[in-house]
Amino acid sequence: MPRVWDVPVHDSTRVRDARVAAEHAAALAGLDEQRTSTAALVATELATNLLKHAGGGRVVVDVVAPPALAAGGETRPRVQVATLDHGPGIADVAAALRDGFTTTGSLGAGLGTCARLADDFDLHSVPGRGTVVVARIGVPGPRVTGTGPADRLRAGAVNVPFGGAQYSGDAWAWVRDGDLVTLMLADGLGHGPEASRASDAAVEALRAAAHLPPAEAVRRLDRALSGTRGAAVAVAQVDTRAAVLRFTGVGNIGARLCEGGTWRHLVSRPGIVGTHRPTTLRQEEVPWADDRVLVLHSDGLPSRWSPTSDTCRAAADPAVTAAVTIRDASSPARPVRDDTAVAVLAPTPPDGP
Repeated sequence: MPRVWDVPVHDSTRVRDARVAAEHAAALAGLDEQRTSTAALVATELATNLLKHAGGGRVVVDVVAPPALAAGGETRPRVQVATLDHGPGIADVAAALRDGFTTTGSLGAGLGTCARLADDFDLHSVPGRGTVVVARIGVPGPRVTGTGPADRLRAGAVNVPFGGAQYSGDAWAWVRDGDLVTLMLADGLGHGPEASRASDAAVEALRAAAHLPPAEAVRRLDRALSGTRGAAVAVAQVDTRAAVLRFTGVGNIGARLCEGGTWRHLVSRPGIVGTHRPTTLRQEEVPWADDRVLVLHSDGLPSRWSPTSDTCRAAADPAVTAAVTIRDASSPARPVRDDTAVAVLAPTPPDGP
């Protein structure tokens, strides 16, 4: 079961915890000593920024798939360090990314250093609402350089375990088979290790079902989850040549598609994959275009959550969109009562990530 580290940072002692979490995640991802040091430095800088500029926040460290998939290529994992805060925000993001910029009298090298060292780096900040930063560090290797329609899709997610647990009962994955790109989110029944085992089984089964349409993929997953406590599962597949999104969901995974600023619900059927799958699986089909953003989320989000314009930013790193969604949907007045995962699929901007 993959670990997820959720580190609340409200004093300087937790900065060390964020660094140690990044080192442990680097070991799981198979990073060498140099890249492990890079992951640790990025986590330290971002956690320190939370204290200096936001009065605290949270660091979520995870081992994730890369944000772009080459056709038939290797999918080497990366350490993802995400920070979320409700602080004052950044008035001038471009200036904040320049080395030497500071509002606290420090060296001002934090964000600029992280942006240079990370394989992927993006942030979103609104004055008065806070900042979200996502950085990924992986094994050095060639970047995805394809030019086909499937090469222009990116995916990312943020997964937060309930109550600071070591393992989340939620899991996400995405796979590619030629022109077909498939994103899945699974929510194991309940939470804790047994829920994690169920959702992990769904991830493993998806890797062998990349060529299948969503309804048939869910049937495969149902067989794979037999013997577990089961999971709510949503599978969304973009056929990039046909410009079509196909969707099948079972259970309480939320799915919303942004089409030019307007949000459409994609509907799941009641049931639990692996234990109580519906006899008939509905496969919804809608058009897909380069301005679309797909959001899948587990029921850890408050029931009254509604997307904002920030959720429909196709140019943002998908994991940043996921982190903004989690940050804006939660507050001390609305405590999370379950594992919370948000997975996002979006096009690559025309000028690249």
